[in-house]
Amino acid sequence: MSLLTKPAMTRKSHDHHTDATLQTAARLGREFLSGLDQRPVGPPVAVEALRQALGGALPDAGEDPGAVLEALARGADPGIVASAGPRYFGFVTGGALPAALGADWLTSAWDQNAWTYVASPAASVVEEVAGGWLVDLLGLPASTSVGFTTGATMASFSALAAARHAVLARAGHDVEEQGLSGAPEIALFAGEAAHATIYAALQMLGLGRARVRRIAADDAGRMRPEALRQALAEVSGPAIVCAQAGEVNTGSFDPLEEIAELCSERGAWLHVDGAFGLWAAASPELRHLTRGADRADSWTVDGHKWLNVPYDSGYVFVRDGAALRAALAVGAAYYPSAASERENFHLVPESSRRARGFPTWAALRSLGRHGVAELVERCCALASRMADALRDAEGVELLNEVVLNQVLVRFHPPSGDPDAFTREVIRRIQADGICWLGGTTWQGRAAARISISSAATTGEDVDRSAEAILGCVGGG
Repeated sequence: MSLLTKPAMTRKSHDHHTDATLQTAARLGREFLSGLDQRPVGPPVAVEALRQALGGALPDAGEDPGAVLEALARGADPGIVASAGPRYFGFVTGGALPAALGADWLTSAWDQNAWTYVASPAASVVEEVAGGWLVDLLGLPASTSVGFTTGATMASFSALAAARHAVLARAGHDVEEQGLSGAPEIALFAGEAAHATIYAALQMLGLGRARVRRIAADDAGRMRPEALRQALAEVSGPAIVCAQAGEVNTGSFDPLEEIAELCSERGAWLHVDGAFGLWAAASPELRHLTRGADRADSWTVDGHKWLNVPYDSGYVFVRDGAALRAALAVGAAYYPSAASERENFHLVPESSRRARGFPTWAALRSLGRHGVAELVERCCALASRMADALRDAEGVELLNEVVLNQVLVRFHPPSGDPDAFTREVIRRIQADGICWLGGTTWQGRAAARISISSAATTGEDVDRSAEAILGCVGGG
């Protein structure tokens, strides 16, 4: 029977297939989550085995949707990392709160295109409400505009696009209409320990990575204000300074109060990359670390780090909402132009997009102000507990003062090269599967980075992981 003569699916059969498929998906999801705590966190997997299990030629005939999900779960399972579990300490990755996970499932079921109010009034209002909650929680100016992005990279891109617009507009140049050709040169500054995504954003904006003046940092990765003062004095014209709240290796904070004062005196745009560190502002115990952050012009924050919201979930905050809209808004004859409703496509660099606000709204509502603070404080206490367990062990060197949720360590063999030994210990830990941590290079030396930001992590998980780490240090 040809496709043209094949009987069409009836509404009843469509509903039956949908219901059965969703039941299968829910069962497979529950089975995975029920075993997550005991699952090897990141076991090595042969890529060819995954390709064989999931690849092959596209079948000519369609298959039963439930059977497709079964095949997907079975084939993908060896390559699924337990990053949502309690002992994944790589890349500052949080898990998923129950409310956020449930809202994420609903988001897929509702299948909203959240680009504009008329396409999804609920998605627009939820991002408006959740964005306001975030602004208040993080202690930012009340009028700050908020966009929901895929992650920190696009949040920084959006913020720095607004910065590019604003500093060039002050110099009399319309970059959105005229481009960068003939534009005044923008002086760019970032600390020596600035995150790679800042450079990625500047690259995509046509501002260039190599043009960034890297400001000297101290032993903890904090930008030195006096070095910034001198650098700012050496240039004239438009300027953008990128500071950091939460260095990705040490967890340290740039001295934001002093940096903000320098930027104010110079008329420079100050952007703060606070992907995970700015969450400290939600904690009465830790918000002193973010002092001065509220004086910036824009901020980057991640939801899938400390708020424990599923991917995609980044937030761009810009004090001057008009600059953000000027940099990112697009228009066409058929595009709506609401006067009072929030239009999400004015605030992020995309039109067709997922309704990212629902999981964030659910996470914040389920935790409340006190719950967010408790989550951040508990992860920081667990990081200190991990550092204490490793600090005096033979063959382990603690490289940072634990000020937040980052623990940076280096491993020393009885004899031989500590760099090679550190990388070997990291390989053993990852292969062991009890916990997962990643490697880095800190001040020219190989190191291991332990990031604790999951709501699921307990003291028992930290103790078990520390024991596994020490076992791998002494394992050969």
